[in-house]
Amino acid sequence: MKQRFQPKFNIKKGDDVVVIAGDDKNRTTPKKVLAVYPQKGRVLVAGVNMVTKHLKPNAKNPQGGIVQEEAAINISNVMLWDAKEKKGVRVSRERKDGGFSRISKKSGQEVK
Repeated sequence: MKQRFQPKFNIKKGDDVVVIAGDDKNRTTPKKVLAVYPQKGRVLVAGVNMVTKHLKPNAKNPQGGIVQEEAAINISNVMLWDAKEKKGVRVSRERKDGGFSRISKKSGQEVK
């Protein structure tokens, strides 16, 4: 898909987020975003939505076996964590110095 039509989200790789819906819902403890998939509208969050996978033996893993790993969740089920407020916040984007900054809707402060 062309860059022109690519969806824009306020959540980036490395951000702290809280899960606000689903089995792993917890609005008090932030988790780290491992990857963002904008075309699918999904994010990969550390320790959330763990699934079991069966691996065949291969050169890296000659034993094979069963492993647990994270699966992606919908981006609408996470909220950006504001360290100053100690909770999840909604954000808006403002153009600043040739780039965008994320501003908390409630406090008006920039979210890092």
